[in-house]
Amino acid sequence: GCLEVILATPPQADGSVSPEVLYIAAKAGIRKIVLAGGAQAIAALAYGTQSVPKVDKICGPGNAFVTMAKMLVQNDSTAQVSIDMPAGPSEVMVVADKSANAEFVAADLLSQAEHGPDSQVVLVAVALSSLQLEAIQDELVKQLKALPRAAITSVALSKSFALCVSSMEEALNFSNRYAPEHLILNVEKAASYVPSVKNAGSVFLGAFSPESCGDYASGTNHTLPTYGYARMYSGVNTATFQKQITSQELTPEGLKNIGPAVATLAAVEGLDAHRNAVIVRQKALGQWST
Repeated sequence: GCLEVILATPPQADGSVSPEVLYIAAKAGIRKIVLAGGAQAIAALAYGTQSVPKVDKICGPGNAFVTMAKMLVQNDSTAQVSIDMPAGPSEVMVVADKSANAEFVAADLLSQAEHGPDSQVVLVAVALSSLQLEAIQDELVKQLKALPRAAITSVALSKSFALCVSSMEEALNFSNRYAPEHLILNVEKAASYVPSVKNAGSVFLGAFSPESCGDYASGTNHTLPTYGYARMYSGVNTATFQKQITSQELTPEGLKNIGPAVATLAAVEGLDAHRNAVIVRQKALGQWST
């Protein structure tokens, strides 16, 4: 497991750390906090500075610059650092059928669009009528006007889209190709479609499972793969802070059983030193016969 966790967080205007962040850090046993965010925090943690210790792994979401910084340092052999996954900017896909409440759908779309101008939200409308689509559009306009971050949210919405499909099969085929960070299935019998979800960071089932709960309180981690990386990455979990080390010990009988196969495979690959490391032991045990 991870023996030490270092937290990087942007300071408040007065240079202090948010008390809420300090409280959570204390509960998590964190004793070192770096007062920085963004790509500059990624660089400091990856390479180390006079005041910031170098780390072995960097986890956490961010904007496009943070994600690019994480990917760059991971590929720099001089940094020798790994990352959890590409995570950011934020995105959500809402799959809605005729049972979906337009107010709920609009609220979920806006909840991700307000993250930043480079966020993307996608509505997949399953056999919705023009009136149902208009109801969602009207709710978007209505709720957007009440948001303090309406200007930022509007930019994100301008880069987002809706897709109309005729069936859940079509909807899930598209979703699996897109591989969204957050996938909301606001449809009837939502749980029945989970086996068909192949690529998604986290899935929210039914009318009363807003993505916001996944961010804050439902128990799943909200650091999730974006940009379609849900095709090959999982979200942050306990295993993110662990690594596995294998070990093996052969008895003389064990070496007798698998030694010939090892020697043969090594010979096929032309790795005579590999082969000899087995043969010298088998000779010493009186197991080797040419």
